Amino acid sequence: MPNYQKTKRACYLGFITQAISANFAPLLFLKFHNDYHISLGNIALISTFFFFTQLVVDLFCAKFVDKIGYRACIVASQICASVGLVGLAVLPNMLPNPFVGIICSVIIYAMGSGLIEVLCSPIVEACPFENKEATMSLLHSFYCWGSVGTILITSLFFLLFGMEHWKWMAILWALIPAVNIYNFATCPIEYLVDDGNGMGIRQLFCKPIFWVAICLMICSGASELTMAQWASAYVESALGLSKTLGDLAGPCMFAVTMGISRVIFGRYGKQLDLMKFMVGSGFLCVICYLLASLSSNPIVGLIGCIVCGFSVGIMWPGTISISSKEFPTGGTAMFALLAMAGDLGGSIGPGIVGHITQMTGDDIRVGMRMGLIFPIILLFMMFALYIGKSKSK
Repeated sequence: MPNYQKTKRACYLGFITQAISANFAPLLFLKFHNDYHISLGNIALISTFFFFTQLVVDLFCAKFVDKIGYRACIVASQICASVGLVGLAVLPNMLPNPFVGIICSVIIYAMGSGLIEVLCSPIVEACPFENKEATMSLLHSFYCWGSVGTILITSLFFLLFGMEHWKWMAILWALIPAVNIYNFATCPIEYLVDDGNGMGIRQLFCKPIFWVAICLMICSGASELTMAQWASAYVESALGLSKTLGDLAGPCMFAVTMGISRVIFGRYGKQLDLMKFMVGSGFLCVICYLLASLSSNPIVGLIGCIVCGFSVGIMWPGTISISSKEFPTGGTAMFALLAMAGDLGGSIGPGIVGHITQMTGDDIRVGMRMGLIFPIILLFMMFALYIGKSKSK
């Protein structure tokens, strides 16, 4: 009997690796700026390259992963993540231009992160677990716990040993995907559909409900990452806290509440209706954005930022679970396109809020009001999905 629990553990570590890839470098932005004399404009490009690389990998997966094979691609994801994190410690001092070394490293581990994002969900979905919706929610919670761990452990390391030793921290984080190479190389891996029988990109886009799922993923990614990326700046400007405390009170607590939401559904998914849970979360997300953007009380605004993590927690894995039920032969193309939509939302949402904030004299609350459009559209998409499912029944 294949040990599918080993597969699940490997995917858990995979999502932790993705969280390290997404959250470690941003903690070093000011260090890069001061040590390597990189302009803040170029520093901002680090996140742009990370998300753009993930988008390209998502498109690649939609076309080629089934031909290459899940195992080869998921093992490659861990190799890229490990090499990229080690490169972040080594390449800036090896190359004439440190910024080029940083960008090369970011692109390498972003390739690994993109492959993890697309492949871990279908790998777990293909395993014979009971209550797939709850299993998917629990799986995605490990991205949240990985984010919290990355922020807390890195901050503690810097407190104990000094930020000048950040390169050792990068190498230590690289050990997690390095160990996980063996896990993915030896665990049982099944396929959702037989080779050549999965739906193609054109077939998927011919289905109106898939378009609704794509819009849901865009709004989910935008609602999640807009608040996650601006929470620290919001806390610092509204409450006057230091950068470290801002990271802990903002994005770290946001990730904690997001993880709690996913664990709750992962634990009690059998007793909960996924659609109703997502609609309720959508309403809560709108309320959280209203608190963060309209409240003159900074504590109330902070509560809105933190609770927003709970409200968006179910959206990404929930949409994947609904799509898997609606399109059982969707295959890798479906997971790749959904991941691409989520990344697209995660790229445009924070950018729009940042642009509006800059235009209004750095008033972050005005930017948050513009960000409110994403949870509102998300709610409309949920109702459209509910109506579409009712009609199909």
